[in-house]
Amino acid sequence: MSPDEYCHQKTVQSGSSFYYSFLFLPQERRRAITALYAFCREVDDTVDECTDQSIARIKLAWWRTEVSKMYEGTPTHPVMLALQPHLAVYQLEQKHLQAIVDGMEMDLDQSRYLDYPAMQRYCWHVASVVGILSASIFGVTNPRTLEYAEKLGLAFQLTNIIRDVGEDARKGRIYLPINELQQFGVTAADLLNARHSDKFEALMRFQVARAYRMYDEAMALLPKEDRRAQRPGLMMAAIYRTVLDEIERDNYHVLNQRISLTPIRKLWLAWKTYVRS
Repeated sequence: MSPDEYCHQKTVQSGSSFYYSFLFLPQERRRAITALYAFCREVDDTVDECTDQSIARIKLAWWRTEVSKMYEGTPTHPVMLALQPHLAVYQLEQKHLQAIVDGMEMDLDQSRYLDYPAMQRYCWHVASVVGILSASIFGVTNPRTLEYAEKLGLAFQLTNIIRDVGEDARKGRIYLPINELQQFGVTAADLLNARHSDKFEALMRFQVARAYRMYDEAMALLPKEDRRAQRPGLMMAAIYRTVLDEIERDNYHVLNQRISLTPIRKLWLAWKTYVRS
């Protein structure tokens, strides 16, 4: 199996919505974004699938070294071998890849966030940076496009946090800010025990409104001249906003289920956005 094939398989197996937006890219950009996504999956799996935190830290340290070796021209992992040819072409900076690893380590260091700025810092590491790197691969002529991508990455991560509230709580992680839980009278025990209530619905209504606002702010930042190149991000936005729509329609029942879209619906949303953009 070649490095590119390894990354493709990793992406397909993940079942991520991102895969559908990759399908519409030219071959070289598709290879680059698939390698980037595979890297994100590898480091994320290091934390999610490793029950021993000390071992997870050792593995993340190895990934940091592997990123450095990639920029020195001596990587060993298939994902790094696949990503290396694209570094200079798309101006992918090492500091951003290292920031992603730092974000994964935050999950080992912290399972609660006091307020929204603290949660936003976490989101920047695990999502906004990915948005910046992805936009660079898609094509950027105006620096404001990177601001759009950074904001859109935040919107995606807020959507993930809303969708996975119950699942994350059962893993011992609560990303919703503590002060906002207190504001709406929702406890950590309510999340862990899947206690749906009017208070929880009010909390989630607040969270969903903020996520929608981030999508709107991101779209306002996207320069017209880069809109065509950034169609993959716009496709993802269409899919993720539809997930938010479904969560709202289901009265925020996210504590004991994971609301998602069918593959056919994701592909339809991606295609419709591609045509319109």
